[in-house]
Order: sequence, then C-alpha cells, then structure tokens
Amino acid sequence: MRALGPGSVSSFLKIILDVVYVALWIGIGVVGVLMLAALLLSFNPELIANLSLNAEGASVVSRGPVLAGGLLAAALYMAGLQVIVARLRQIFATLTAGDPFHPDNVLRLRVIGLALGSLELVRYAVRFAGDWLDLAQTKSSQGFSLTAWFSVLVVFVLAEVFREGARLRREAELTI
Repeated sequence: MRALGPGSVSSFLKIILDVVYVALWIGIGVVGVLMLAALLLSFNPELIANLSLNAEGASVVSRGPVLAGGLLAAALYMAGLQVIVARLRQIFATLTAGDPFHPDNVLRLRVIGLALGSLELVRYAVRFAGDWLDLAQTKSSQGFSLTAWFSVLVVFVLAEVFREGARLRREAELTI
C-alpha cells in the first residue's frame, strides 16, 4: 500500500480529517448556541418561567455565567483543534498530491506546534480557574504534562525537517 499520492493512506487520512473538520464546525456551533442559552437564562430566568424548575434546574440557571465560561473554554479548545485539523488537511492534501516537502508545510507544522502549546496553556488556565472557583470540589491530580510538551517539540522538529527537505528539493530543481 502506498503512503503518498491518490488512493494512498494519506488520501484516506485526508478524508477522515475532512469529516473531523466538519464535525468540529458543527460542535463549535452547538457549543456557541448552548453558551448563548446559558447566558440568556442566567440574566433572564423568566424566559423559562412556564417550565417547572426543580432544584437542579434552578441551580443550572443560577450558575449560568459559570456554565457559559465552561462552554467558552470548550469552544476555545475546539477552535484550537479546528486550527490543527485545518492545517493537517492542507498538509495531507500535499501528501496526496505527492509533494510532501512543499514549502508551505513548514509554516503549517509550526502553526500546529503553536496551537498544541496554546491548547495546553488553555488547559492549565481552565484548571487554575476551576481550582480557584472550587468548581470541582476536589483537587485534581493532573498537573504538568510532559507528553503534551514533548509532542509540541516533536512538531517543531518535524517543521525543521520539512524545511530542510524543501531546501534540498529546491536545490535539486536548480541542478542540471
């Protein structure tokens, strides 16, 4: 089985990335609507006055801004994933075309590395905010993730490998 070109593993993975890309857009839209609903219900509980609210429903309405903040964090996380998947789709498009060392792939990999690092920083910020607001009522044990930061470094090293591959390809094209 081929790794590059039409009908290869890379073209199959690009199809999967296309599906994930669309699913992330749908997810971001759903989270946006839920966030808007949480804010509307927290500032104007009369919108659902005709519904009978039990203790759990009243608790959700009273904690609307906190719920909206959590949904905002989820939307930011999904937006970061969207950036990663969009760049991966572009990289896999060049792989499917049989041109892995396309010069644009270097920037795409660097953006993926920055997005992975940003997602990890957002995770730290959300965890800190949750601990500060004491939302979980328990202290979680997840702290510094060596695996996440190692993956960020690997992506940046891969970007440099692709940069060198693009440079060598450019030199080969100039050679008679």
